[in-house]
Amino acid sequence: MSQITDPEVLDFIARTDDAYPPDSNGASATENRRYYDQMCARFRAPRPEGLAVEDRSIGGVPCRVYGVDRGAFVLYLHGGGFVVGGLDSHDDVCAEIADATGLTVVSADYRLAPEHRYPAQITDVQAVWRALAGQGRQGVVAGDSAGGNLAAALCLAMRDMAGPMPLGQVLIYPGLGGDQTAPSYTENAMAPMLRTQDLASYRAMLHGPDNSATDPLAAPLCAPDLTGLPPAFLVSADVDPLRDDARDYALRLTAAGVPAHWRNEPQLVHGYLRARRTSDRARRSFAAIIAAIARMA
Repeated sequence: MSQITDPEVLDFIARTDDAYPPDSNGASATENRRYYDQMCARFRAPRPEGLAVEDRSIGGVPCRVYGVDRGAFVLYLHGGGFVVGGLDSHDDVCAEIADATGLTVVSADYRLAPEHRYPAQITDVQAVWRALAGQGRQGVVAGDSAGGNLAAALCLAMRDMAGPMPLGQVLIYPGLGGDQTAPSYTENAMAPMLRTQDLASYRAMLHGPDNSATDPLAAPLCAPDLTGLPPAFLVSADVDPLRDDARDYALRLTAAGVPAHWRNEPQLVHGYLRARRTSDRARRSFAAIIAAIARMA
């Protein structure tokens, strides 16, 4: 594992572990959610003053809408291994994106595993996307971790079904079904925040005993063809088993003729968006993410 020396990052890891112990990733879904919600509440920042926020159903899926609901939009898909997270876990992130870009941000509360196995999650995401794009609007899809997986899968699905295509995809430390013999999976096997062994627990909850993990909509890196996809901005944390997924997807997109930019963040760990107010590294990365969304929209 890469050595972390940045005191701000080390403090973020310690504060996270205090609320969300490493073994929470392997706990039951109920226990994991309890710890995760507790941790998210500890880091949650207040929304920007005056920002309009409304909860409502879009495409039959519970959603939270930030900003004036017209014009270009951002569909944001939260992380959490498809097992934890929801409208509250990433509320401040979505609010800050809306405030900084002036775009409408829609956060989708897609169904979670193990109560709802794959493909319930991507089915919900497609329903929200089609409902928004069906209004004649254009948008960018963005997501972190499991949400980054869903953002990439949405683009593949829309291409294959000739549906309304996102203007761009922003994938933040995404899990894309990469080769687990890749260096990041071994070098960062015991990384803070997310270990390689935790990924297997989440996959088992999401897929059960079947082989959906090789479906391109579950593992975009398994897609044989990446042509015709929208421009991509991918950002990874260097101290994260999933680091090489972002790199490899960016390389494959570029080879397929899709504009793709990969940004790797030294010393940062999985889930660092929550450190954006206390870590200068995370703050700069979040600013780059916001800038990429604004450019694409």
